[in-house]
Amino acid sequence: MTYKALDVFNWFINQFDKESGDVLTHLKVQKLLYYSEAWCQLLLNRELFSEDIEAWAHGPVVREAFNEFKTSNWEPLYITGDLVDFDEDVEDVLEQVLGAYGDVSAKTLEHMTHQDQPWKDARGSLAPEAVRCSNVIAKEKIKKHFLKKYGDKLNG
Repeated sequence: MTYKALDVFNWFINQFDKESGDVLTHLKVQKLLYYSEAWCQLLLNRELFSEDIEAWAHGPVVREAFNEFKTSNWEPLYITGDLVDFDEDVEDVLEQVLGAYGDVSAKTLEHMTHQDQPWKDARGSLAPEAVRCSNVIAKEKIKKHFLKKYGDKLNG
């Protein structure tokens, strides 16, 4: 089953609120969405959500999720809509992503995604600080990048 990016977005907001009483900013959740998609492709060999990921100046962004929360700017985010029950294997991947990146600052996550080839390829010749870019980061490129980066660790 493929989910909506907003479902994953809300899951992360809920986890931070429930687990640590902490809040998330838009910048951080967008990067968690990117890593969740990458890890689902890597570990489950399937897409997590159907929406495209675009190569914005501050890193990967899912436009639909951005639009839902854009009035929040840099303020803490709160769940919109109902929480979705994810398949057990997807929930496990999301928990792994949360464990790996949850304590990493939003700006550090932004820097990390700027090092990834799929973001660089989608940006093309645009300067890193060029704001306007709606180029899609191909999910197949995300999968190949993370397979190359972590494939050896998966196979022993």
